[in-house]
Amino acid sequence: MDQAPIETVRARYGADAGPETALEMTNPVLETLLNHRSIRAFTDQKLAPGTLETLVAAAQSAPTSSNLQAWSVVAVEDEARRNRLADLSSRQAFIRQAPLFLCWIADNSRLTRLGEAHQRKMEGLDYLESFMVALVDAALAAQNALVAAESLGLGTVYVGQLRQYPEKVSAELNLPPNAFACFGMAVGHPAMQGAVKPRLPQSLVLHREQYQVAEEDRKIAGYDKALGDFSVAQGMGQQDWTQRMMSRVGTAAGLSGRDRMRDALTALGFPLK
Repeated sequence: MDQAPIETVRARYGADAGPETALEMTNPVLETLLNHRSIRAFTDQKLAPGTLETLVAAAQSAPTSSNLQAWSVVAVEDEARRNRLADLSSRQAFIRQAPLFLCWIADNSRLTRLGEAHQRKMEGLDYLESFMVALVDAALAAQNALVAAESLGLGTVYVGQLRQYPEKVSAELNLPPNAFACFGMAVGHPAMQGAVKPRLPQSLVLHREQYQVAEEDRKIAGYDKALGDFSVAQGMGQQDWTQRMMSRVGTAAGLSGRDRMRDALTALGFPLK
């Protein structure tokens, strides 16, 4: 491991907001993780042959509950299909630009088919717990793929807007019942590298032994200033974290149509008992 000052960790939080202590050692994995930033502009450079397969191998190396491996991924490289998925995801231009768009699937359909092949109803798949397991499995796999991509010098960004029209996305991807496209991920060569966005102070998310809310208001106020300053510096205008959260989850309208998710999941074959 290489020597590195604590500032390597503190940089993730912005000026004077990082933890007081951290390892004085680093390595390429930690550097990749700590330097993550979402990329929303890509060049037209193609990915090297074998990139997709390597990313999926990294994804399959993630932990999985009871070895269920209740996830799949649909790799979309066709330009026309990427354009249609972009239209279903708030028309985000980077989905059209990126040479690869990964649609991560919470997938209980494979286990359903396994039961059918053995004349066995997989009763446990009808319950909310099984959907949660599939969702967590997909997220763990996707994050492994994201870190692998960034370690190769590629840029990535998650796309939650893929959930705006679940039934239409399912039809576009030809998903079977009991399979749900929970989020997308654009992958490509970055056209530009933004700065590392500061996160909430570690003291707000790290609780020792029991959950604590002491001084939460003061710490959020400090983060509001840090994120507001960051947004201005990046040319995004003045908007702090509190403002963003009020806009995002302060009303059902902020969910951009995703307030009907339970109905959509039922329509896609998840009983969610």
